[in-house]
Amino acid sequence: MKSPQLIVELIGVSKQFGGVHALKRVDLALYAGEVHALVGENGAGKSTLVKMLAGVHTPDEGIIKFAGDQIELRNPAQAKHRGIAVIQQHPSLFPDLDVAENIFMGRHPLDRLGRVDWRRMYDEVDKLFASLHVQFSSHDPISSLSIAHQQLVEIAKALSLQARVLVMDEPTAALSAREIEELFTIVRHLREQGVAILFISHRLDEIFTLADRITVFRDGSHIVTASASALTPEEVVQHMVGRTLEALFPKEEASIGEVVLQVEHLTRRGAFRDVSFTVRRGEILGFAGLIGAGRTEVARVLFGVDRAEAGRILINGRVVHIHSPSAAMRHGLAYVPEDRQQHGLILNFAIAPNMTLPIMRQMSNVTLINRVQERRIATDYARRLQVRSSGIDQLAQLLSGGNQQKVVLSKWLATNPSVLILDEPTRGIDVGAKAEVHRIISRLATEGMAIILISSELPEILGMSDRILVMHEGRVTSLLDRSEANQEKVMFAATGQVKNNERN
Repeated sequence: MKSPQLIVELIGVSKQFGGVHALKRVDLALYAGEVHALVGENGAGKSTLVKMLAGVHTPDEGIIKFAGDQIELRNPAQAKHRGIAVIQQHPSLFPDLDVAENIFMGRHPLDRLGRVDWRRMYDEVDKLFASLHVQFSSHDPISSLSIAHQQLVEIAKALSLQARVLVMDEPTAALSAREIEELFTIVRHLREQGVAILFISHRLDEIFTLADRITVFRDGSHIVTASASALTPEEVVQHMVGRTLEALFPKEEASIGEVVLQVEHLTRRGAFRDVSFTVRRGEILGFAGLIGAGRTEVARVLFGVDRAEAGRILINGRVVHIHSPSAAMRHGLAYVPEDRQQHGLILNFAIAPNMTLPIMRQMSNVTLINRVQERRIATDYARRLQVRSSGIDQLAQLLSGGNQQKVVLSKWLATNPSVLILDEPTRGIDVGAKAEVHRIISRLATEGMAIILISSELPEILGMSDRILVMHEGRVTSLLDRSEANQEKVMFAATGQVKNNERN
């Protein structure tokens, strides 16, 4: 059997920034026709290694080999010339131009008279799309495409440049389940064509679905490289953070009290119908379901972002009418949205004003904000939630994903809610930061807060919830106690294969 061809090899590579070792003598080998996953917490050195392969950073020591020859990548142009392409989480394309123009930007094919050969350009893109089984047209404007399809354009662009190495940095963070499967189909096709693929993701289920081999970095050092079949998710987590998988879900025993929130037959046409449940003081109620099940839509109605056509909401036994977020806040509800950067933070504001934004009126007179009070509240929450920063004056956009999420949590905890709705609270943050957020959630429950936890990650739902409400296509299909819940039961209900369980 012929040995796989070694395309790129990094040997003893180190990189230091201002006294901080981002990489410490790491090794990595990428083979043709292989998906090699690179995992690690934020700060593990993954981004630095990607930038080395892209020609943005050069090693302080160590060597890079390409097809057996030692090379230097001093700029992105040299990396592209070698056939190394990096696909970022957020594609960098020209939205006002069409697909083919983006793919051939700066290198349009010319006819004999030196004019752009438009027909040839579109034909070449159509042939490339056919080889990738891509369905949209080379004439489509980029602005009309989803993020998933824009990533496919980036991949097609790389292949048109004869890329032999494809680096995919968190490519699924903004994609739906269906779009992720489409992307994985393309990646598998590229593997069959002999492309070497470096796949970086925080999602271990994706890693074990797609990868042939897995490398783990921790604190800038190479920890292990092994076949995916030789590792378990528990072992990968332990290599990443130095602790077991159980430590990711530090669920404390909370005293479950009286019903705080009661929802009866809530309906919003086109989103969900006849949804009923209760949440008690000290309880974490998990919302499980596939994309489009209606979980976020229920949360938006509870917080007054959208309105229901039928049903009622009771807080502490009294019917309430919530027609706006401000009304929801007055009734003791808080909502941490799914997209923290778009809907949870003002990125170019400092930590302090972000944390106190919902209670600004309480801290101000007619014209002035009490900055002393603002700083005192922000300092207190930064300490309580262990926000890692240079101080409360640091801009939110400069924080890691996990610390940004802590700021969003602080922002809503400052309103002193009795019901906290968390929509995908650990999406896009590393394993260690997830454990910290889970610890905060668990502690809030022990302090008596009623919590709704919406998550697409089954281990998170199973590990953190006291009860699990499962939805499918806008309906509640099951309500499971923690003691009886498992992945099979939840997925069975999430795919609509059980009748509605009316226990609440």
